[in-house]
Amino acid sequence: MANTLVQDLIEAGIHFGQRSSGWNPKMAPYIYGKRNGIHIIDIKETIKGLLLAKKFIAKTVSDGKDICFVGTKRQAKSVLETRVPDVKMHWVTERWLGGTLTNFRTIRSRLKRMIELEGIEANDNFASYSKKMESQLRREMKKIKRNLDGIRNMEKLPGALVVIDVRHEATALQEARKLGIPTICLIDTDGDPEAADIPIPGNDDSMRSIDVVVRELCLACAEGRQMRQGTDQATTGAAEGAAQGAAGEGQQRPRRSRRPSQYSASAGGPTEGGSGDGEETRDQPRPAPSPASA
Repeated sequence: MANTLVQDLIEAGIHFGQRSSGWNPKMAPYIYGKRNGIHIIDIKETIKGLLLAKKFIAKTVSDGKDICFVGTKRQAKSVLETRVPDVKMHWVTERWLGGTLTNFRTIRSRLKRMIELEGIEANDNFASYSKKMESQLRREMKKIKRNLDGIRNMEKLPGALVVIDVRHEATALQEARKLGIPTICLIDTDGDPEAADIPIPGNDDSMRSIDVVVRELCLACAEGRQMRQGTDQATTGAAEGAAQGAAGEGQQRPRRSRRPSQYSASAGGPTEGGSGDGEETRDQPRPAPSPASA
């Protein structure tokens, strides 16, 4: 499996970095060497970062959190729109709106507006509106859908952010850092590895290399979803078992009356040997008064 992954990464050209004249010195630990004025990324560091990212994503998804993929570059757009919906995660490929995370309540309100407009279109296709109003509503729906369609099912903040090219998505990384959301980034030799919590050094300009990385991270998402479903089923089964056990105990245990016994020995009631020395009961006749007392 590891050999196949390495071969796929090498064939995709993930080890080709940027020109040495435009590199970021912070990427020095991830660079293997230089050839024809182009930096060569150490494939071992790429594998190390990718495996660490897959483990972290699987753990995050299994805990009930979602992952948001961000890649507004032309090379990453088609890859994310193809791979991410299959694992039921969220993505942003058109434009990162400022405040998507830090002002999430407003983003949700715009998504509700989009759903409302889609409902109007499905019901009567804007037939009850004038031509001018129809044009305005369609333009509004198209704009919201273009920017926010990938996160329409994101009811809460994501558990982690996967970013393609840290230089291109600086705003998204700043918002994630402000909210304490972990970030996983594919970083080329001209990027800053300190901007990511889990850096994956690699070529972020090649569509094939982006596809291999996103494919592996989506597999980790699918694995995490399976773990989540298994945990939910085990929890549900344990709860049902406990409920059935409690119901069984309730049926087997005889119901005890809280009313006091009328003929208990402590109350002085009659026993097998005769009447007790206690208080008289209602069934025993009272003695007639003596003449002296009368």
